[in-house]
Amino acid sequence: MKRIAVLTSGGDAPGMNAAVRAVVRKGFYHELEVFGIYHGYSGLINGEIEKLDLGSVGDIIHRGGTILYTARSDEFRTPEGQAKAVEQLQKHGIEGLVVIGGDGSFRGAQKLIQHGIAAIGVPGTIDNDIPGTDFTIGFDTAVNTVIDAIDKIRDTATSHERTYIIEVMGRNAGDIALWSGLADGAESIIIPEAYYNMDEIIERLERGHKRGKKHSIIIVAEGVGSAVEFGNKIKERTGFETRVTVLGHIQRGGSPTAFDRVLASRLGAEAVELLLKGQSGRMVGIRYNQIISLDIDEALMQKHQVDLALYQLASILAI
Repeated sequence: MKRIAVLTSGGDAPGMNAAVRAVVRKGFYHELEVFGIYHGYSGLINGEIEKLDLGSVGDIIHRGGTILYTARSDEFRTPEGQAKAVEQLQKHGIEGLVVIGGDGSFRGAQKLIQHGIAAIGVPGTIDNDIPGTDFTIGFDTAVNTVIDAIDKIRDTATSHERTYIIEVMGRNAGDIALWSGLADGAESIIIPEAYYNMDEIIERLERGHKRGKKHSIIIVAEGVGSAVEFGNKIKERTGFETRVTVLGHIQRGGSPTAFDRVLASRLGAEAVELLLKGQSGRMVGIRYNQIISLDIDEALMQKHQVDLALYQLASILAI
């Protein structure tokens, strides 16, 4: 293998640039030509492919987002679009591809693999919802962003003696809500993976109020529903002054944490290593702090599992 390429697809995540940097520099270490594909699969179809050098990825490890940009592509979902993408890779003599993104990006890689293109997936999404890996690139940074926001909101909640309901991202996964809620001592954490009882939430709020608690924080994962609706229900049943904050896309941005920079560097380098070994159709991940790889098809057939032991702990500590 002499030529490889890297692209980022789907939602951006802090640490993607560190992964791109690792792919390029590991490739150069092994005397490969490395190409960057801009705007994901859409850019691949349109031939937005440029050769990268060491300077192309200089001074990017600390930057959020992705220097390769990202986009969604309806055309790539069609056989015609996939044929155009394969044609572009062949035109540039690219023999291997590293795809950095979430499950949708990995499904795109599956299509290219079916056309004979060697591809390796690197999990990059703040949602942490890719089965087979303990953590995805960007998750740790997103959680720390949420924690910083909650800390600030708590100051206001205390000053005004209010109950705050905070909605966080994560699609259908509750990892961001769970980790940030546990880290910040939220009174209740509401996630898609666990049954919640509104009566118990109300009882906990009222119990805290009776013992003199001045404020409460409730974290709601977006996959459960609207925080505004939860806020209205709580206000109707308790009469407590209630405010709602939807953190939104602030969770995707910002300089990646040390954990995400190191994780991205390890995963990006391992992806190149797998291509050099002639492997394809694999995704890299981390388990028990060890870098592993597994079949993409197998990974995508599994269901993401949240750590319910953490959920139980959060509930106990918020008594």
